[in-house]
Amino acid sequence: MKQWASLLSVLVLTVVQFPWGPDVLAQLFSEPHQISVAPDTTNNPHGEHAEGEWEGSAQGIAYSEFNHRFAGLFVLLLGLAELGHALRYHLPFWIRLVLPSALGVIGAYLLVWSDHEAWPIGSLSFVQTFFGQDQEILQHKFYGVFGTTAAVSETLRRIGWAQHPSWAAPLGFLGLVGTLLLFFHSHGNHPANHMIELHHALLGSLGVGAAISNAMISWTASASPHLVKRWEVAWAGFVVLMGIQLLLYFE
Repeated sequence: MKQWASLLSVLVLTVVQFPWGPDVLAQLFSEPHQISVAPDTTNNPHGEHAEGEWEGSAQGIAYSEFNHRFAGLFVLLLGLAELGHALRYHLPFWIRLVLPSALGVIGAYLLVWSDHEAWPIGSLSFVQTFFGQDQEILQHKFYGVFGTTAAVSETLRRIGWAQHPSWAAPLGFLGLVGTLLLFFHSHGNHPANHMIELHHALLGSLGVGAAISNAMISWTASASPHLVKRWEVAWAGFVVLMGIQLLLYFE
């Protein structure tokens, strides 16, 4: 058991301290072609992106796959940290802060780089991005808001500054909403839309399992420690599988 605890600590330290620069990440998670975040020059007059020009293109596929795999790296990391806690390994206290830290990175990344044509890196304004009609962009930004909100609430909970049960709501409730949205998430006129929908359906199913397990941890808090541990292991296991699924995502 001590060997597994040491291995988990080394893995977490490696990922946290490794210089994850854009060039390194691109080499690790993208195909051997350049990922461009230049604004889409084919936007229509109403500020909506021209799906046929970007969706399914080489750059569009590379950009989307990179985003999914980037998120998958941190989801897997937080899942392993949660699994170590669930198995009652003797880990440093800061391991409990891996989850909010990883969610914060994912949330901040999606708020900025989720879509190449969206604010703040693309040609769409803030209003067009967050109050427009593009459901794909709106859902991506929702995941960004969810990640940052859950990161704050979980940090306060895990350092003992927020004791009320309602502080667990962002991770539980917003996480469930986010996973349910995956069943309706679409990449527009993408030629591989059927495969993308299968990826999202599997990811959504794992997310529902994670959300239910997380809720049961609180629901059974007054029950036997053995029962609580089972739900904690189930929660961590679903999260780990979600991370693997995201790392294997392709279009």
